Amino acid sequence: MPRTVANQRLPRPLVAVAAVAALVAVIPVGYLLVRAFAEGGESFLSLLERPRLPLLIGNSLGLAITVTFSALAIGLPSAFLLSRVRIPLRAFWMVIAALPLAVPSYLAAYGLLAAFPTMQGFAAAWLVLTMVTVPYITLPVASALQSATTDFEDVARTLGRSPFSALLSGSWHNVRTPALAGSLLVFLYVISDFGGVALFRFPVLTTAIYQAYGASYDRNLAAVLSLILITLAIIIVFGERLARGKARTRNVSRLTVGRTRISDLHPRLTPLFAVLSFPAFAVVVIPVTVMLLRMFSAEALASLDPARLWSATVNTLILSLGGALVAVALATPIALLAARYGGRLVGAIESAGYLPLALPGVVVGLSLVFFALGTAPALYQTTFLLALAYGFMFLPKAIGGIRSRVAAIPSSLNDVSRTLGYTPLQSWRSVTGPLSRPGFLLGGLLVMVTAMKELPATLMLRPTGMDTLATLLWSRTDVASYGAAAPYALMLIVLAAIPAFLLSQSDRRGGSPL
Repeated sequence: MPRTVANQRLPRPLVAVAAVAALVAVIPVGYLLVRAFAEGGESFLSLLERPRLPLLIGNSLGLAITVTFSALAIGLPSAFLLSRVRIPLRAFWMVIAALPLAVPSYLAAYGLLAAFPTMQGFAAAWLVLTMVTVPYITLPVASALQSATTDFEDVARTLGRSPFSALLSGSWHNVRTPALAGSLLVFLYVISDFGGVALFRFPVLTTAIYQAYGASYDRNLAAVLSLILITLAIIIVFGERLARGKARTRNVSRLTVGRTRISDLHPRLTPLFAVLSFPAFAVVVIPVTVMLLRMFSAEALASLDPARLWSATVNTLILSLGGALVAVALATPIALLAARYGGRLVGAIESAGYLPLALPGVVVGLSLVFFALGTAPALYQTTFLLALAYGFMFLPKAIGGIRSRVAAIPSSLNDVSRTLGYTPLQSWRSVTGPLSRPGFLLGGLLVMVTAMKELPATLMLRPTGMDTLATLLWSRTDVASYGAAAPYALMLIVLAAIPAFLLSQSDRRGGSPL
């Protein structure tokens, strides 16, 4: 059995390397603090008094809260249908539930705008962001319901409860933690989103940060807005952890082993199929259909530049691969330490590694712009800096993939190798390394598929004249040239599908990146 050791003496070389990786991961936050207070506290306070700031904060929070509750309203019944009802073609419907994860918000917004050009404002942003984030609720809750006992529900039914009331009273304690975790991911996704809200012309903190940097190049204002956004994200992260901890404490005594009853499909439940399939229809079927139709329009054929499309595809692959290598390199010592050891120091290092989960791409991009111009101007607008940004942003994905795999390896194998005279490094090379290789692959693939779709950091940090599929798609959709954007959108979907397919095959063999 694997174990996490809290009191065992920590290996100093591993701790040192992991601490350095964690410090690198918090560079964006540290430099934003320096930049925000560069002109003193009075200047910082004056920026906080700008009249438009309450509107931006209110829009960001209002959109995030509304989308989170909407995603819960769709995701919970969808998870119930997938896990507790005997439905035909269950594997097909599971794919339908997961499909929106493959589509970034700006790509979904592009497809809907091409089909319905009048979509604008809060309602449009709410619709798209809700549809692309529903899987963050559906998938973990469905997994929890599949493995949870229905004994409590059966008891509630014998006491006269309705099926829905029995489900809430009998199984809510099993799904509360995954529902909270999914809600956290939805909230963080929404407040960090840039492309979707920008296309719908809905002003939030991320769009204001990008405008402050790109239009007026007001570094201090951009840094202050970024710190506000980070503060909101960190408050939500700690709030979710507190709620999750209380829920776990209350539910410990209720854990039990029992059977999971699957109900027959009742005619009254058939409307849930519409609830389950609508997100995929809205943000996958409609955009892809529109892109295929626009692909052969006169506008698309006249503006298509095969050489530029090929160059952008190659750039996207190279940059995403570079980001994956950076993320895996930074994640490895942190994941190894967290998988095998415990204690406050290890917890602090791991928490620092997960901090980028609360950093939107526009914030990471802005902080690295400041850092490069202030410390190493030669790095500014280089492919290395952009790959470094990808590594920072998606470091938690790599940590999760590696840590889960290493933690699953019985520590007794290392103990046996040590009794045979192997040094810790030799034990890693002969035992832990080969067995944990799938975790490195999963973490790297997760970073790649996410980096391919990253937009705001790419816009800020890409070298002059260098395009990716995301930036070319954005440059055309931002001016409503939807036909010209179609080839780049379709290529981005095809390209992102390759690591996504590899991830699904790895997961089918029993691995999990999460």
